[in-house]
Amino acid sequence: MQNRIRVVVADDQNISRGFFEMYVRAAPRYELLAGLRTAEEAARFVDEHETDLLILDVMMQFGIDGLSAAGLIKQKHPGLRIILTTSASETSWEGKAKALGVESFWYKEYDDHSLLDIMDRTMAGESVYPGDSPRVPFGRAERGDLTERELEVLRELTASLTNDEIAEKLHISVNTVKRHLQNIMEKTGFENRLELAMNARLLGLVVHDRDRLESQHNEQKGGEHP
Repeated sequence: MQNRIRVVVADDQNISRGFFEMYVRAAPRYELLAGLRTAEEAARFVDEHETDLLILDVMMQFGIDGLSAAGLIKQKHPGLRIILTTSASETSWEGKAKALGVESFWYKEYDDHSLLDIMDRTMAGESVYPGDSPRVPFGRAERGDLTERELEVLRELTASLTNDEIAEKLHISVNTVKRHLQNIMEKTGFENRLELAMNARLLGLVVHDRDRLESQHNEQKGGEHP
């Protein structure tokens, strides 16, 4: 079939990457150009090969993360369409992706639509973002039972910030931080801040930017001290 849509997949998890590659190969409209392990490899590849669609995971173990890479790629290749994907349920990435010009966003674990549907709609010129937050159990509650401010406090908590540090970061009082944490514990049934932070990180309920950018920072530090 001529004029097939040329696709690049980048995901550091072998199972996810294999799943994406299988989907692309099975679809007559699409041609898999490459399956890559890092966002940096993807950025270099699309510089050197004409690509129509990039499917890119947000969290990467090595090098730059997918969200940062998408911004850099969009600057150089504004016509290349991008679908960002993630296994986490971190909804703050949606707004950041839109601001970068990323066409679509797909939650691997929680989206009711198939990847192929998102690909077709994206290539048809549609920008596809979830209409609702992922429904993720969190203790006795669900992610949607927490307010945006409570999620913000929880996100900072996963970075091991103290109440004073969270208050300063979010421009609220320490007592307000304590009240939000108490409300979250009452909703979820978790007994302390450590349980909250551990379970939130384990579920990928919220992901601090520090964690998203961690591999990039570690690599840069490693380069400074050979």
